[in-house]
Amino acid sequence: MSGGGDGLKLLSTWLSPFRSRVKLALHLKGLSYDYVEEDLKNKSQLLLSSNPVQGCSRADPQRQAYLRVAGHIVQYIDDAFAGSGPSLLPADPYERTVAHFWAAYIEDKLVEPWFKMFGGSSTRTRAEMDEGVKQMLAAVATLEGALAAQQCSKGKPFFGGDSVGYVDVALGGLLVWVRASEVLLGVKFLDAARTPLLAAWAECFASLEAAKAALPDIGKAIKHAMMTRGATTAAALATNN
Repeated sequence: MSGGGDGLKLLSTWLSPFRSRVKLALHLKGLSYDYVEEDLKNKSQLLLSSNPVQGCSRADPQRQAYLRVAGHIVQYIDDAFAGSGPSLLPADPYERTVAHFWAAYIEDKLVEPWFKMFGGSSTRTRAEMDEGVKQMLAAVATLEGALAAQQCSKGKPFFGGDSVGYVDVALGGLLVWVRASEVLLGVKFLDAARTPLLAAWAECFASLEAAKAALPDIGKAIKHAMMTRGATTAAALATNN
């Protein structure tokens, strides 16, 4: 994300779930911006000078720091443009802390296993893939409980209550890639039988105009995932090791 005399610029790649989070925040706040598609193999000087973690991408050793950057940018947008659109973070300090907790939980328990399965160039074993799926399913089950605990099932479909909040943006930015992973792995992570609240949340979130504008096309994402990871995923799932 870059700001200056010529307005807001979002520098990223179409397939980045973290770019999707920032785009979601911008659209939810009703802010205008210019989107610049970047080549992470040949990063522009603007990207390098704008990136607070010194130009690292999701495949770099500093990726854990990068995972947090999108959340910080979303909070910055919410704070810097408080007069535009709805607030994404609660004003109450305790509720704000709870939102940050669940956003961090999504990074640690859902995103990390996903990257361990699909990140990098090495092929994972069947055992490693199974463990990643197990961790993701456990995280989804916990998020289902969190959604119920916040009484969103009683006519309040979002983690933020009646409207989208910070946690919704954190999870919603991943939605297309969760769906693509379901196709690759043959596992239903957002299952109406096991996690009815999250399944309903996903449908409701995907129907938002901001989500339609910010999230990548699911067909394009699945095609990309099949081209880059389909063969290695199938090979890993076919092994007995």
